[in-house]
Parts: sequence; structure tokens; C-alpha cells
Amino acid sequence: MYNPTVARLTYRAVLGRRRAAILFILPALLLVMAVAVRSFNGADDQIAASLLGGFGIAAMVPLIGVIAGTGAIGPEIDDGSIVYLLSKPLKRSSIIFTKLIVAIAVTMAFSAIPMLIAGFVLNGNGQQIAIAYTVAALVASIAYSAVFLLLGTVSRNAVVIGLIYAIVWESVFGSLVEGARTLSVQQWALALAEDIAGEGLVGSDVGLPLAIVLLASVTTLATWYAGRKLRVLKLAGEE
Repeated sequence: MYNPTVARLTYRAVLGRRRAAILFILPALLLVMAVAVRSFNGADDQIAASLLGGFGIAAMVPLIGVIAGTGAIGPEIDDGSIVYLLSKPLKRSSIIFTKLIVAIAVTMAFSAIPMLIAGFVLNGNGQQIAIAYTVAALVASIAYSAVFLLLGTVSRNAVVIGLIYAIVWESVFGSLVEGARTLSVQQWALALAEDIAGEGLVGSDVGLPLAIVLLASVTTLATWYAGRKLRVLKLAGEE
């Protein structure tokens, strides 16, 4: 299923000069804030949880997911270069699977690793906070990558739609409308963090069993539907 050639082309697209610059900004900002907070406040478990959750999980991870997920395929469809891949004797499900793996790898690298470092800087992993939020970032990276890869497959406005979901739905509606929290990748990921660090420091409105089911279901369905959409995508002159 995994194709090295497709992976190489996808990494080149996602980590292009412009996108790479954007990808580095958010992790760098998190680390700068972690150093500043530790310098001024010392090791504080609650502050560490608030920063990692309020900025890391709520903003950094979904935004990086948007960049990596949509960038894995959206630009190729927009500029027509996807024709190069579709004209090759490759299964279209293999193309989607490979691009998903690349999107997940990039999202994890630019979100989970900085999250772990920031957690240790903030309080030395006291109360398992660094580990808890790193696990949440890893799990969220998988779901976000699948969802935003699907968006890149079905819409030319994938980045805009992704930003609306990440910022408006998860951050705004997720904090104001109780029912919206159940349909939030952020809340599903926080359920795992809560199980590791404890309810006092991490809070989620979704129970762990339901969160696992929803994460697995959304990732699977988004990947399947992205593959289906790519299979029915016709090349110019193709019957």
C-alpha cells in the first residue's frame, strides 16, 4: 500500500519552502512561551496543563494538521499535477494511504515533539503532563490528517474550510456549545490525556471509550472516502 515514490513527492510538496516556514512558526512559538512561562512562574503543573492544552492542543495541532493534511494532495489537484500520479499504474487507494502516512508523520513531528519538549521545560513532566499532552497530540495528528486530507480531495477551499473547523468550530463553538464538544477531535484526544494525567489537570467532555471509537471511526471513514473520491476522479480524456 505504501509507495516510496508517492511519499517522496508528497514530502516535497508538504515541506516546500512556504509551508515549511509556516510549520515551524507554531512549534517555535510554543517553545518560546514555555521557556518564558517557566522563567517567570517556575514549575507549575496547572500552568503547564493550561499552556499545553490551551495553545498546543487547541491551536497548534489542528493548524499544523490543516497545513499537512490539505498540503498532501490539495495543491496537486488544484494545479492538475495529480494527473502525473493518476496516469501511473498505481492503485488510487495506495496513493491516498501513502499521502495520509506522510501527513500524519509531518503533523506528529511538528506537534508532538515540540509538545513533549515544552512539557518538560514547563514542569519536568510533573504529574505526567508532558506525556499526557504528547499522547493527545499524536492521536489528534492521525485524525486531523485524515480529515484534512479528505478536505483536500473534495474541495478547492480545503484550507479555508479546515481553518474554519479548527478555529471556529473547535475553539469557539467547542467552548460555548456543549453538544459541539462531542464532535471535536480536540476533546477526543484530551480524553486520552485525561486518562494519563488525571481529571484535575486535564478535562474532556467525552469519555475515553467513546473517544477511542470516534477517533478510529472518523480516521477510517475519512481515509476510505478520500480514496473513493480519488478513484472516481477522471483524467482529461478518460472515459
